[in-house]
Amino acid sequence: MTTEKGGGGSLYGNAYLMLALASLCWSGNHIMGRAIAGHVPPVAIATLRWLLAAAVLWPFVHHQVKRDWPLIREKPWIILFLALIGGALFGTLQFVGLQFTTALNVSVLNSMAPIFIVAASALLFRDRLTLRQGAGIAVSLAGVMVIISQLDPGILATLSFNRGDIIILVNQAIWGIYSACLRLRPAISAVSFMFVFSLVSGIVMLPAVGWEISTGYVLQPTLATLGAIVFVTLISTIGGFALWTRGVELIGPNRASVFLHLIPVYSALLTGMLLGEPLMGYHVVGFVLILLGVWWTATSR
Repeated sequence: MTTEKGGGGSLYGNAYLMLALASLCWSGNHIMGRAIAGHVPPVAIATLRWLLAAAVLWPFVHHQVKRDWPLIREKPWIILFLALIGGALFGTLQFVGLQFTTALNVSVLNSMAPIFIVAASALLFRDRLTLRQGAGIAVSLAGVMVIISQLDPGILATLSFNRGDIIILVNQAIWGIYSACLRLRPAISAVSFMFVFSLVSGIVMLPAVGWEISTGYVLQPTLATLGAIVFVTLISTIGGFALWTRGVELIGPNRASVFLHLIPVYSALLTGMLLGEPLMGYHVVGFVLILLGVWWTATSR
């Protein structure tokens, strides 16, 4: 299903813009996820994000879903597989991992996602990574490390890892497999896929929610809970996943993977605007390297 379209006259046909916007949608997730750790049950919010996304989408997409239904029925197991790993498992483990580790550690580990995507694409589908793509990913990864370390190697040297970090690292491998396997999805419209994907992801998580409730960890009716649910439903889920799915469809997982390195760029800029934190020299160096790497990888063939 992958085409060679990158730029285009419309949003739907412009892979670069869609992937950049997907990273923007996800940029606040790490900070928000860490902020609600211990206050909002991770399994419950991971399940609600999908069920509410399906509920929000249904009034707008039900006619298209009905038209696509014959194609959906041809590949039910593929949709179930993608929903299990990319929706239910990945979405839940991200929040679970943030219960035990720091936003800094998550930023470091999430920067490995492009490597896992490239590895999964090569192992599962024998995709070829060009020298230019590899160099672009390496340059953008260096930019991420510059921002995280603040050009001080001592910061990275003091990082300590725990079970939360292992969960996040495993989750990045799962994301790599999901992104590589997106090419297997039925040839249906993006909105139909998003609805079915969200619905299945939420339904398969219901037993886990029951278990979480049995432990006494339940959602509390607070503004923080409501805000977190609204954010992950509308921005991280509907916005981020729909844009990512279409972007990968247009230019393939290898070239798309490097756009995930834009997340720390957005996070730093948003933090500066919302919290008044100053833009430092290491931010500029990191931004330049990341943008260079993204451009180099995305425009390669």
